[in-house]
Amino acid sequence: MLIPTIASAEDFSPESRVWVYIADRPLNDMEVQAAQESLSAFVRQWTAHNQALKAAAEVFQNQFVILMVDESQAGASGCSIDKSIHFLEALGHQLRVDFFERMRFAWVDGNKLQYGDREDLRHLAGNTSADSNLLMVNTLVQTKKDLQENWLTPLPQSWHRRLI
Repeated sequence: MLIPTIASAEDFSPESRVWVYIADRPLNDMEVQAAQESLSAFVRQWTAHNQALKAAAEVFQNQFVILMVDESQAGASGCSIDKSIHFLEALGHQLRVDFFERMRFAWVDGNKLQYGDREDLRHLAGNTSADSNLLMVNTLVQTKKDLQENWLTPLPQSWHRRLI
């Protein structure tokens, strides 16, 4: 399936906060397993102002890391968000991957996700038949509901449009 569902977050509020990170390369199966184990350990101990966060994390399609916090119990604070960023920086260093490359994009081609940079996106957009039908992965989703409803966005309605 091309739309992520986080099984451990099934009971989370639709307004749960979401952060999406895209790796600069696909992770192999061993790296996915190691990353998932590290992510699971991180979210189990993730806190904000000494309060445990109801959180979940998943590696999706070997290239995305999705973090989710259900703030109905405790809200994510600036410090807790900083902790997640430092954790992902360390995980990226361990795996030799960059989760903070902001000019990496994903789109649907048939039933597969494809990845590329800004030039690849410009090339795709130059193909007028692809332009209106191209579904972009919206890494700027902010809530669980947004993730479920707006993960894939047609290029003309996507934030990516301003980059081409």
